[in-house]
Amino acid sequence: MRTLLITVSIALFCAPLRSEEPKGFTPLFDKKTLAGWEGNRELFRVQQQSIVAGRLTQKIPHNEFLCTVREFGDFELRLKAKLVGEGRNAGIQFRSQRVPNHTEVRGYQCDMGQNRGKNIWGALYDESRRRRFLAYGDQEKLRKIAKRDDWNEIVVRCRGAKIEIWVNGLQTVDYTEKEKEIARRGIIGLQIHSGPPSEAWYKDISIKEL
Repeated sequence: MRTLLITVSIALFCAPLRSEEPKGFTPLFDKKTLAGWEGNRELFRVQQQSIVAGRLTQKIPHNEFLCTVREFGDFELRLKAKLVGEGRNAGIQFRSQRVPNHTEVRGYQCDMGQNRGKNIWGALYDESRRRRFLAYGDQEKLRKIAKRDDWNEIVVRCRGAKIEIWVNGLQTVDYTEKEKEIARRGIIGLQIHSGPPSEAWYKDISIKEL
């Protein structure tokens, strides 16, 4: 018994210390409430320590976004996301703004899912502004690493005009904005796309301002 206690004590002493967030990162979601976020509370809820958007029992009438009340400029954002259900499209807004008197958000989006047969996990889209994809990830590599109905780790890093995105360790975007009038500061938003019944899940959301 004494030997067992000594062994356990040594194991505990030698075990690496673990923190809730990586060094320098601050959580944007407390895993219990939507404090710090604003949006349609009928479509966004907290479940299993995750933010869940949409429902598997009803169609999504139009794009909806849950947005931070704070704005961010240069940062590294880390989170995990997954899509379930018939719909296969959602995304993470950043350096964005709410469109007045509308459900839409205007700005950059790290896309998720499928669009017209193309894998858009980690693609960079310009939502409600230029309305086009600015960069895609390598399709062959994405087919191997993007997980269906399971969690995918996403990193978005913005510094000045440079935007980089990673999905499950694969860099999908290395983009430099050439248009000087494009905003370099704004809110972060979590999207559920209009369409068939579906859910977008988001968790472990943290940010480090650069």
